[in-house]
Amino acid sequence: MIHIYTGEGKGKTTAALGLALRALGAGKKVAIIQFLKKPNTSEYKAIKKFKLPILIQSFGIGFYKILGDNQPPEEHKKAAQKGLKKAKQIIEKGDYDLIILDEINVALDYDLITLEEVIEIIGLNKKAELILTGRNAHPKLIKMAELVSVIKKNKHYFDQGLNARKGIEY
Repeated sequence: MIHIYTGEGKGKTTAALGLALRALGAGKKVAIIQFLKKPNTSEYKAIKKFKLPILIQSFGIGFYKILGDNQPPEEHKKAAQKGLKKAKQIIEKGDYDLIILDEINVALDYDLITLEEVIEIIGLNKKAELILTGRNAHPKLIKMAELVSVIKKNKHYFDQGLNARKGIEY
C-alpha cells in the first residue's frame, strides 16, 4: 500500500516514525530515506544512538528555500537524486516491509526530482508499505495512494515568530 502524509500541519514525519516503531515492534524490517534533511535530525540520531534495526539515510544538504539556505539549487538536486537512487535500490531489492520516503513530496514540489521518477520507483514496489511524507503531495500521487492523511494547521507557534526547537521539530 502507498500512504501519503501531507498538509500544512505539524506531524507528518512524526506520524511516519510512529508507524516505523509499530512495524519494528511487529518484527518488520524498516528503511527510511530522508530527502532535504541532513543526517543531524533528532530522529536520525536516536535511531543511531539506540541502535534500532532501522536503515536510515539522509540525502539532504539542508532545507531548500527555507531557513536561510544558501546552497545552489543544483547541489540540492544532486542530493535529491542520490536519495532517489538509494530508494530505488532498496525498493528493487525487496528486503524491507516498510519504506518511508521522508519529505519526498517537498523534493518533488521544488522540482528537485520529477513526478515520473517517483511514479517509476513506486511501480517497482512488490511488497513494502511505502510512506511518502511532506507538504504539497502531487495530485497524481494522492490518486495512486491507498491512504492519504492531510494534516491541517489550525494554529502554529511559528506564526508568532517562534523558531523550530530541537527534539520537537527536528
